[in-house]
Amino acid sequence: MFRQTTASLMIIAAALVVPNAAQAGSEAHHTEAMPMPALTIYHLEGRRSERIVWLMEELELPYELEYVRGDLGASMAKVHSLGHEMPMVPTVVIGDQILVESGAIIETILNRYAPGKLAPARDSQYYPEHLMWMHYAEGSLAARLFSDYRAWRTNPPTVRSRFVDSEAVVQFSENHLAKNPWFGGSEFSAADIMMVFPLNVATGLNLVDVEKFPHIAAWKEKIAARPAYQKMLAVARPDGMIGNLPPVSQRPPSER
Repeated sequence: MFRQTTASLMIIAAALVVPNAAQAGSEAHHTEAMPMPALTIYHLEGRRSERIVWLMEELELPYELEYVRGDLGASMAKVHSLGHEMPMVPTVVIGDQILVESGAIIETILNRYAPGKLAPARDSQYYPEHLMWMHYAEGSLAARLFSDYRAWRTNPPTVRSRFVDSEAVVQFSENHLAKNPWFGGSEFSAADIMMVFPLNVATGLNLVDVEKFPHIAAWKEKIAARPAYQKMLAVARPDGMIGNLPPVSQRPPSER
């Protein structure tokens, strides 16, 4: 009876070990970088596509950049020529796939071709917040900023929203940077790449008062000093911003 019990336990243990080993092998496979296919970025100067150029420069990975210098209309025509049903920037061609949405493009590149780079480890205390800011950049921050911009350009406001407005979504970012050097926590990450565009929009379009957000201002100085960011500007925005939107002439008074 004892021998049968021992044998049974050994069979059960073996059954448990095999899946765990397979799982470990699968996890190891997912941490290995896949071969990098040809990658082309369709770009408009000063727009969200800068994120992908900057990412590739940070990773030191090869890419082709498609745009017509100084001509947003001609650059957009290149995007339309792809025949994709959602012509927008960034549009990236990776191998034989056409992808849109900068956050999804960044996560695809990192997870497949640069695992372990520009993101905290998944078991890190910083990973959840890094991922939150990756999505916050467009899901809450840019969405609120452009919503307010369109409304305030049409009908200049006199009071702030009782719920959430431009100042509130930027203040949330400021509060985080008061406690952390980067949006990824202790180190620069892809979350910082995602957050630059909407925070530049917030101040550049006069939606918030830049002087009220000193930690964001200090963070922007660190961003501007990064060699990869400077390389991105040289190739993707050689003549500075073109086709700027006009800033709002009036924003509601701060409640703080």
